[in-house]
Amino acid sequence: MRVLNALGHALAVAGSMTWAILWALILGFLLASIVQAVVRRQSIVRRLGDGRPRTLAVATGLGVASSSCSYAAVALARSLFRKGASFVAAMAFEIASTNLVIELGIILALLLGWQFTLAEFVGGPLMIVFLAVLFRLFLRQHLLDDAKAQAEQGVAGSMEGHAAMDMSILEGGSLWRRLRSPRGVTSVSHIFVMEWAAVIRDIVIGLLIAGAIAAWVPDSFWQSFFFVHHPVVAKIWGPLIGPLVSVLSFVCSIGNVPLAAVLWNGGISFGGVVAFIFADLIIIPILVIYRKYYGTRMMLFILGTFYVSMVLAAYVVEFTFGGLGLIPTSRTAKTGTEAITWNYTTILNIIFLLVAAGLVYRAMRTGGMGMLKMMGGGPDDEGHHDHHDHADMHS
Repeated sequence: MRVLNALGHALAVAGSMTWAILWALILGFLLASIVQAVVRRQSIVRRLGDGRPRTLAVATGLGVASSSCSYAAVALARSLFRKGASFVAAMAFEIASTNLVIELGIILALLLGWQFTLAEFVGGPLMIVFLAVLFRLFLRQHLLDDAKAQAEQGVAGSMEGHAAMDMSILEGGSLWRRLRSPRGVTSVSHIFVMEWAAVIRDIVIGLLIAGAIAAWVPDSFWQSFFFVHHPVVAKIWGPLIGPLVSVLSFVCSIGNVPLAAVLWNGGISFGGVVAFIFADLIIIPILVIYRKYYGTRMMLFILGTFYVSMVLAAYVVEFTFGGLGLIPTSRTAKTGTEAITWNYTTILNIIFLLVAAGLVYRAMRTGGMGMLKMMGGGPDDEGHHDHHDHADMHS
């Protein structure tokens, strides 16, 4: 009976946390879908041919516009590399498309506070800068050549079909005209459904893990683990251990934000939360995919440089935000302890659930099921690279 009560408590916490962020998730994915609908992926690769600062800035901006789940982002980065993008630009694009996106910022603000959203959008570019420096210092041409040869083999990873699809609007005219056209609505609905299908597993797993930890692990454990009573040590320890906790959680993308909220309440440092969020690109399943894409040595190089870059970025954020007085003084992140009541959250959830239902209905009526079936295909499979033929048949 005790076990059942414990499981029930964990599920209740996870359910409450889901209800708290549901409208924000739908809004975030809707906004990201609109952005993706007006940015053509085919125009990206020709702008990423070298590793100059301007190119990395462009890669970062395009990554933000091409919001993707971690697996799709990793697959798309490999595709860009194969088509001629520089490796460092492809990696900058990958980081931005998972860690500098609208939906992540909204959920961070809702669960943890606006300071964490700001920290994410400050720390992300810093991580890219540090990564570029490390690549310039330590990436040798023979390692890059070996990685390119491995990438050219086209070994399948995960979400290859999703990464290969270009679901942007081809019509001309103003932005508003393109979006409100039948093809525009269809494109947005397809992207919305694809994005949800890509991350729903990680979101559910992340919420369940966060619910279990919030329900079962006492605060005293986290306070000891994160050296809460030794502030200086905590600031140093947090960015170092945050990514390692993330790696072991096996959760990527937005799915690790609920766990970040639990860790923040438990005592991890501000910079530790930032580093924890960034580490979605070095979780173990992603590392396995890097090994398939680029070989073992490049996988280890990515792991090492990504880890160092996110730790350094987290330190800069920790001490800069601390100096400016931007670090929250209370640890009151939403972790599912609040009861579900008739309030603004409930009203917004109902509204956005209706919006989501409308988009899903539109997608299913216009070939969306076919798109879903192609999401997991190989990187070189025919038919994955353009959804417009399907959309044109039904729009």
